[in-house]
Amino acid sequence: MSLTNHDIIETTAWRRHLHTMPEVSGEEVETAREVVRFMRQTEPDAIVERLGGTGVAVIYDSGAPGKTMMIRAELDALPIEELGDPDYRSRTPGKSHMCGHDGHMATLAAIGRVLGRERPKSGRAILLFQPAEENGAGAAAVIADEKFAALTPDFSLSQHNMPGVPFGHVWLKDGPANCASRGMKIILSGKTAHAAYPETGTSPVTAVATLMPALNALSTGTVSEGNLVRATVTHAAIGEPTVGVAPGYSEIWVTLRTSTDDQMAALVETAENMAREASHAAGLKLEIEYQEVFGHCINDAEAADILRAAMDAEGVTHEPGEGFRASEDFGRFGGVSKSAMLFLGAGENHPAPHNPNYDFPDDLIPIGAKIFLRAVRDTLG
Repeated sequence: MSLTNHDIIETTAWRRHLHTMPEVSGEEVETAREVVRFMRQTEPDAIVERLGGTGVAVIYDSGAPGKTMMIRAELDALPIEELGDPDYRSRTPGKSHMCGHDGHMATLAAIGRVLGRERPKSGRAILLFQPAEENGAGAAAVIADEKFAALTPDFSLSQHNMPGVPFGHVWLKDGPANCASRGMKIILSGKTAHAAYPETGTSPVTAVATLMPALNALSTGTVSEGNLVRATVTHAAIGEPTVGVAPGYSEIWVTLRTSTDDQMAALVETAENMAREASHAAGLKLEIEYQEVFGHCINDAEAADILRAAMDAEGVTHEPGEGFRASEDFGRFGGVSKSAMLFLGAGENHPAPHNPNYDFPDDLIPIGAKIFLRAVRDTLG
């Protein structure tokens, strides 16, 4: 199982084409259609469309009993205006592939070209193009889709390119790999009043002034020790931009982040209790909303060992590295299979993901593809 120069040229060109047509979470209709068109050329045994929304699963079946190995990439882009000026620059204002999902898809396409020529000797290899990773909704939607029951893998593998790690080197560790996170919105409602008579209203100012530093003070621990807890206030608003009205409404937005789901449950309970106490003390009505909820991503030791053995066989330098504060909804697949995600170095000085000058390094495509192809071969034959 090996890539040809033609495979690399074709998938690199396709990555750049995908880069021109970014679609954000939940809107990946044209991207999914393009995936189906391109992957049909590899003559898979089946393609499952509209999986968890716009997801696509491409299946290469040996026809013999065995394990099912799924390799996953993401379809979605980001609501970021691209500042770089490559020939293949985003053609959609305000949207761009600033996280490298175009490169992850191209890596799966390279794998598919090889699997199309040479099926595994047992079981099935499934290439999953998953929607809506960036908002945390996609993996859960895929798993909840009734079509997924027939695809449920024994092993789920994935990668993320990682600026800051030497080019072509891999970080892969057992246990917590990506943090759990969620956006929390605390809404405090009272009663407005004339600024000359603030005592006739119910203001959230004192509650907000108490909560903001108290929430930030919940932060403790580190990723490397697996006990990270972070509460980061990201936005606050009190009343209206006027000097004549004492406020009666406020919002505090805070990102909660922890190494594990158990730690997240404890952090949520603490933050909610703090909000209840502050609102009660000030006589305010309290509402709490959540958005972009991500579970932790835990690397299973057996799945990670498959990847380590593949990298050893292919001469790819790897080390445990450490987990990352950033969240990833790939962790959902750990609930239905043995899963592991590796971090493929994009270069120590490469722009970071979500940076408007970011662009996926094309030379990572064959490196990622050969790791996963070796994992398929070692596991399925």
